[in-house]
Formats: sequence, C-alpha cells, structure tokens
Amino acid sequence: MVLFRKIIRQHCVVAIGFLAPSVIGFSIFYLIPFAMGVRYSLMNRSNGGSFVGLANYKELLASDSFLKAAKNTFLFTSVSVPITIALSLLLALLLNQSIYFRNWLRTAYVLPLVLPVTSVVLIWQVLFDWNGAVNSWLHELGVSRIDWMKSEWARGVLSIVYAWKNIGYNIILFLAGLQNIPKDYYETAELEGAGAIRKFTRITLVYLTPKMFFVVLMGLISSFRIFRETYLIAGDYPHDSIYMLQHYMNNMFLSLDIQKLTSAAVIMVICLIVLVTGMFTLERRFTSDLD
Repeated sequence: MVLFRKIIRQHCVVAIGFLAPSVIGFSIFYLIPFAMGVRYSLMNRSNGGSFVGLANYKELLASDSFLKAAKNTFLFTSVSVPITIALSLLLALLLNQSIYFRNWLRTAYVLPLVLPVTSVVLIWQVLFDWNGAVNSWLHELGVSRIDWMKSEWARGVLSIVYAWKNIGYNIILFLAGLQNIPKDYYETAELEGAGAIRKFTRITLVYLTPKMFFVVLMGLISSFRIFRETYLIAGDYPHDSIYMLQHYMNNMFLSLDIQKLTSAAVIMVICLIVLVTGMFTLERRFTSDLD
C-alpha cells in the first residue's frame, strides 16, 4: 500500500510538471486578464475607480451601437453557420464517392486553411471592389455596378468569405466521420430495400452526430472571430449590416472606454459559455441515445 501511494505520488509530480507550463501560460494570457476585465467592468474607471455594480452593463445594453453590433453578430451566425455546415456536408458526401478529380477537389477545398488571412481578403477585395471582377462581369452583361461593401450586400459577401474560409476544415472532419461508418450498414440497408434518403437519415446522419456537434461548435466559435476578415475588407467603421461585436469592442479600445469594452467582452464570453454548455448537453443526450 505504501509503495502504491509512492508510485501515485511520483506520477502526480510528473503530471503536474507537464501541465504546469500550459496552466501558467493560460493563467497569464487568458484567465488573469479576463478576471481583471470583469473587475474593470464593475468599476466607474480603471485607475482608482469605485465599485458601481452593474451600472456599466445597463449603460451598455442601452447603447444603440452595441445593440446593432449584437444583432448583426446574431444574424450572421444564425445564417452563415447553418449554410456553411450544410454545404460542407454535401461536398463531403460527394468527395467520399469515387468521382473524377476527387483528390484535386480535396486539395482545392483545403487551400483556404493554409492561406494567410490578408491574402484571402486581397482576393475578395479584387472580386468585390467597385472596379472589381464581379462588377466587370455585371457590366459586360448590361447590369449596373453594385457597391458590394457599402450596401446590404455586404452581409452576403461576408457570409461567402466565411464559408469559403471554413468549409475546407468542416469537410475534413465530415470525411473522417464518413469513412468511419462501416460499409456493412449500407449493404444491409440496401438488402432491406432502403433508399438513398432513408440511408442518409437513418445511418449517415445518426453516426455523424458526434462530428456534427463538433463542427457546429467550431462554426459558432469561428463566427465570433469574423472580425479579422471584416476589418481588413471594410475597415474600422464598415456598413451597418456587418458592424459586429468585435468592431464595437475595437472602437471602445481605441477611444479608451475600458468600462464598455470589458462589459461587452464579458457579455460575449457569457454568451459563448452558454452556447458551448448547451451544445455539450445536447451532445451527451444524443450520444447516450446512440449507446
């Protein structure tokens, strides 16, 4: 018994030694700054301020610019993420078949993952600029030019950029899930007279459930990080339809309004935690049903 405890203690020391760098780095760069941000959001100013409770949050929720940013972020996430996931699954199903140019297509969809964001944005600027390629094609067809990034079309352009940037990663995950489904299930279903739709709903979707939850979770998180692309394409103050939460926080940082900045950051983190917790709860429920 004493020897067993000694071995356990040695293993604990080794485990702590391996975990310590990650825990220290996470605490310094994430946990401690977030705790300081929560503290600042409850003060009336950063240095020598006094505790004001939820006053900063009430002022934030009464701000038209914050509400507009929150609404745009919600609309973008609720539209772009489902469309991107549906396209990713469709393309993964096609690439999982023996089709011509399959390997070339797989490479083409993975390319956006390895390209720098600035290069990606440059491509889309060339396409959707006032004098860009898309407007040139429209002009040749006799259609009036569209100011894509300064009109309601901006949200659509941003959704296309988001889908193009993230679709390759989703395809890789879906392909991994599809290739792990035993072929015997499909052969048995065919013998029982099941059609393509029934096999898709009863076999493919059921066994892709764990991958689907992970893809949805990563899609939700990445949709909150669309600020890079939006900022590089449209600048500090884009069209109202693509003014996101991170635009608001970036502008508060530039104006040194730390209280609004930290309050908005805390609200966004709480929303993400609620979404992630809900996704994990649903995943556990569906996984238990599968077992």
